[in-house]
Amino acid sequence: MDLTRAQEIVRSDEKIVVHYKGDSVWIDELDESTQTARIHTERNPASSLRVEVGQLEERRDQ
Repeated sequence: MDLTRAQEIVRSDEKIVVHYKGDSVWIDELDESTQTARIHTERNPASSLRVEVGQLEERRDQ
């Protein structure tokens, strides 16, 4: 995924399914300067990770 699409997803009112390494995640914040996102899995919202935006995948088939 690119940063522009990630920004659109964060601003969207609808739920857009995003995966990181096979797990469904929420994007908590984006850092444009480093092209990274802070995310958490739906199963564990208390634990967040910082990952490269390019590692996120939008799932349109669900």
